[in-house]
Amino acid sequence: MTDTAPDLSSARTLWELLVHRAARTPDRPVLLQGDRSVSFGELRARAERVAAGLHDLGVRPGTVVAWQLPTRIETVLLSLALARLGAVQSPVIPFYRDREVGFALRESRAEYVAVPGTWRGFDHTAMVRRLGAKGVLEAYDRLPDGDPRGLPAPPAEGTSVRWIYWTSGTTSDPKGVLHTDRSLIAGGSCLAHALRPTGADVGSIAFPYAHIGGPDYLVMLLLYGFPAVLFEQFALPDALAEYRRHGVTMAGGSTAFYSMFLTEQRKRPGTKVVPTLRLLAGGGAPKPPELYHAVVREMGVQLTHGYGMTEVPMITMGDPDDDPELLAGTEGRPPEGMEIRVVDGEVRLRGEAVCRGYLDPDQTARAFDEDGFLRTGDLGRLTGTGHLVLTGRLKDVIIRKGENISAREIEDLLHRHPAVADAAVIGLPDAERGERVCAVVEQPPGADELSLAQVTAYLRAEGLAVHKLPEQLEVVDALPRNDTLRKVLKYKLRERYSGTVK
Repeated sequence: MTDTAPDLSSARTLWELLVHRAARTPDRPVLLQGDRSVSFGELRARAERVAAGLHDLGVRPGTVVAWQLPTRIETVLLSLALARLGAVQSPVIPFYRDREVGFALRESRAEYVAVPGTWRGFDHTAMVRRLGAKGVLEAYDRLPDGDPRGLPAPPAEGTSVRWIYWTSGTTSDPKGVLHTDRSLIAGGSCLAHALRPTGADVGSIAFPYAHIGGPDYLVMLLLYGFPAVLFEQFALPDALAEYRRHGVTMAGGSTAFYSMFLTEQRKRPGTKVVPTLRLLAGGGAPKPPELYHAVVREMGVQLTHGYGMTEVPMITMGDPDDDPELLAGTEGRPPEGMEIRVVDGEVRLRGEAVCRGYLDPDQTARAFDEDGFLRTGDLGRLTGTGHLVLTGRLKDVIIRKGENISAREIEDLLHRHPAVADAAVIGLPDAERGERVCAVVEQPPGADELSLAQVTAYLRAEGLAVHKLPEQLEVVDALPRNDTLRKVLKYKLRERYSGTVK
């Protein structure tokens, strides 16, 4: 049954959205994890009891509560309970340690912090106590419980800042990004309406729920009334059994997830790695066109890729009915209400899904232009059909002898080489040229090691201009990535190779 639920997307708050969905389809499952299943009706009732338990502990509207928890049913319940109370919540990726967690606790002025205790061999409780945290709650498999009859009324509006998300940070401290319920609902609505799921679909959340993609996906579940499988730890091939067990139809997360599924498919050519799978979808990192074509050709599923960031959870999304070349070569189109402006090649954004700014007012002032558009730092262009093509990052423009070179252009060509599994192109300081072009590649198992001469000969044959050819090649076992959407950390490559000359 298709459930477009047009009235639900106008909900003022995340809690109101849950209430409407629970009333419409109370018995449908929404969260699946191992042998456990929670329906929409149970999700509302249990979250309200957790809210009452938190209220008994002193959590009130506006109280800042940080949580660093893995992707579990309890994590979703806690987050919804805080939304019911109108608290300000600050999700922190569970892989972060003292430096990032301490920064988030200090900057957000969190009055409470929820952690999983000892998780994957690391004592989170000891860490936050060491950092001087107040109100420490262990919330891995048990949550506060209380009588919801004593709760105050839920928030009546969704435009107040109630979420502080953290950019991943590179060479500097992360930034606290300010969101409202309405900005998160707007972002999730973009994802949902682009993918057009039905009540018969089964999704999956294989990335940290503390990522901005967590509420993005939850909003989609609430709008369209279908369930998702939650993965506390994600690794292939180990996770495949759960995908098959629950009949997952929609999977993904980011470019790295597509590549991992494709690797598993190549172990069993001709047999679908997940028989029920019909769609891979995600965002968060560039998608090489060749990867799109390989997934469709070899896995027999559709792939739709989008564009989002912590500041704007969903900007554009591919449409499953789009022409293959548009799906391969663009990031899709923006939803109604998202304005995209390209200024001097930079993509700028304005709309309800855009964050309210940062905790630091100076960062906010620098991030928005005089017309209220967010400067993304991404380079791109709009096609005549309104699709967005990203061409790189401002920081990824390599200036060699005064000529601008797009790292993205070279990376897309390298991904088409059969002896390249993944690639990152960076600019390195060079006394003679200003910057020189360095290609860093991962190779598939069993491939003969590439030489710089082979790479440059291939790129010349593909039509790359001579002045853009790499002057340095590094072959690595694995590119450095973050722990959320497995995005390549180019700053680590620059640190590693800036002192080398080949």
